[in-house]
Amino acid sequence: MDTHAVDGRTARSLATRARIARAAAALFTARGYAATSVAAIAAEAGVGVQTVYYTFKTKAAVLGEAVDQAVAGDAEPVPTLERPWVREALAAPDARGQVRLQVAGTGAVMERVAGLLEAVRGGAADPDLAGLWRTNVEQRRTVQRVFAGALADRGALRPGLDAEQAADLMVGLLSPELFTLYTVHLGRSVEWWREHTADALLLQVVRS
Repeated sequence: MDTHAVDGRTARSLATRARIARAAAALFTARGYAATSVAAIAAEAGVGVQTVYYTFKTKAAVLGEAVDQAVAGDAEPVPTLERPWVREALAAPDARGQVRLQVAGTGAVMERVAGLLEAVRGGAADPDLAGLWRTNVEQRRTVQRVFAGALADRGALRPGLDAEQAADLMVGLLSPELFTLYTVHLGRSVEWWREHTADALLLQVVRS
């Protein structure tokens, strides 16, 4: 078998998968889950409907991939905890620097994914989407546990607060729900959200 031919097919398949996910992200964000058909996704991506089904099997799986790519910012299979912004935050020289970099990095992720997660929450009556939402919450909690653990290792947590409690505060304050509330419904800028969320986290989590 021609290895170059196989590699070429794999690259084309991955490119098609990424293109479908990007097209779906735009539609899900603009229209919501229920109002976005597989046919509309296929048309937006410039592929056939059967290509979407062959690649993803279900519409919910397309949304799941769109969320994953939005979180990452690309289609590369690199976990969040191995992304440069996470490593930079964890390597900050002090707790306050870690929190501000953590919030900045999370804000960049939320700019890409918060609208999609609204579509997930809005369709949570669908068991597949309910499962997708639960998975996303647990993924965010896993990431924040690492950040909270790093603060604990620095001896920087507020007295009476353990790493698990700190992680849960981070999950809440850095949630897509609050990001969307402030930046969409209340009209605040992302910069405003970033500044005040970092201040809130420092007050709630970090030893003064």
